Amino acid sequence: MTERSIFLLPGDGIGPEIMSEVKALISHMNEKDGANFKTDEGLVGGSAYDAHGQAISDGDMEKALAADAVLFGAVGGPKWDDVPYDVRPEAGLLRLRKDMALFANLRPAICYPALSNSSSLRPEVVEGLDILIVRELTGGVYFGEPKTITDLGNGQKRAIDTQVYETYEIERIAGVAFEMARARGNKVCSMEKRNVMKSGVLWNDVVTATHKAKYDDVELSHMLADAGGMQLVRWPKQFDVIVTDNLFGDMLSDVAAMLTGSLGMLPSASLGAPDEKTGARKALYEPVHGSAPDIAGKGIANPIAMFASFAMCLRYSFNMIAESERLEKAIATVLDSGVRTGDIMSDGCTQITTTQMGEAIRKAYSA
Repeated sequence: MTERSIFLLPGDGIGPEIMSEVKALISHMNEKDGANFKTDEGLVGGSAYDAHGQAISDGDMEKALAADAVLFGAVGGPKWDDVPYDVRPEAGLLRLRKDMALFANLRPAICYPALSNSSSLRPEVVEGLDILIVRELTGGVYFGEPKTITDLGNGQKRAIDTQVYETYEIERIAGVAFEMARARGNKVCSMEKRNVMKSGVLWNDVVTATHKAKYDDVELSHMLADAGGMQLVRWPKQFDVIVTDNLFGDMLSDVAAMLTGSLGMLPSASLGAPDEKTGARKALYEPVHGSAPDIAGKGIANPIAMFASFAMCLRYSFNMIAESERLEKAIATVLDSGVRTGDIMSDGCTQITTTQMGEAIRKAYSA
C-alpha cells in the first residue's frame, strides 16, 4: 500500500494538546484500518524560535515541502511579544504558506444542530448553516511591497502596507471557488471593495471574466466586503461559497466562525496548485482558532477543529472520502450526546476535558 506522509507542526499554546488527540486517531487508523500514515514532527512558531532563533527552521521547512500534507496546530503567545518582527511566531506560518505556494484557503463554517443555541445569533438564523469561504492566501496586503515604517522626524512616522494583485492570482482563486461551488449549492459571492480600491476593481473584473469564460453554470453575485460582513450576521444562510482576498478573507472567516458558536469548532485547508503530472497539491490543514495561551496546559481546550482539519486532510490530500465523512459524523454524534468542552458548554450538557473529547470522537469513529 502507498505510504501517506503527514508532517505534524503542533506549535504553541494549546497546539500540542489538540494535536496529541489527532495523533492518537492517526495511530488508531494505522493499527485498525491499515491506513499506512507515516508521521514526522517539527517545531514552528515560538517553540521554533526558542530552539532555533527563527519561526521555522530550514530543515523543518524542507520536511513540510516533502510531505503529502502538513497538520498545523497554532502559534504565538505573550512570551514572544518582543521578538524581532521577522522571526515572530506568525512568521513561521506565513513562510509555510509562501514557500509551499498555498494560495487557496478553504474555511468552512458549519453549525452542527446540537450547537445552534451556542451561537450569539438566534438559532433559526444559524441552524443548518453550511458556508465555505475561499480566501486568497499568498497575495494582497500581507505580502505586497513596499512594506515599511519610515521615521519622518519630529516624532512622526509613516507606515506603508501595499495591496497588490495580478490577474493570474485572482483567476486561480476564483477557479477554486467555482469548482467548490459545483460540488455544493452552485453559488459564489465575490467580495471586495471596488468602490474605494483599485485592487477591488481588478478583482471584480477578473472574477466576472473567469465566470463567463469557464463557469457560467454557477450562479455568481458580487458584494462589497463591508456589506458582506453585515450580511453574514444578518442572514448567513443566503451564502454558499464566498471568494475574497487575503485581508477581507481573514476578517470575514473569523466573523463566520463565530456564527457557529466558537472559534474552537472550525477547520481550514490551505491548498497549492495541482501538480501537472500527479495532480497532487501541497496542502496545510489547521484550526481557525489561535494558540489560546490563557488556557494552555489546563486540559480544557476544544480539539474539534483539529479533528475537523484532519477530516479535510483525508478528503483533499488523500481522497479518503469515506473516512473523512466518518470522522465528521463522529464529531456530530459526540455533540449530539451532550458532552462539551467549556467554550461550547450550555445548560443540560456535561463538561469534559480535551482528552475526554478526543477519546469520545475516536470511540464514535470506531463504532
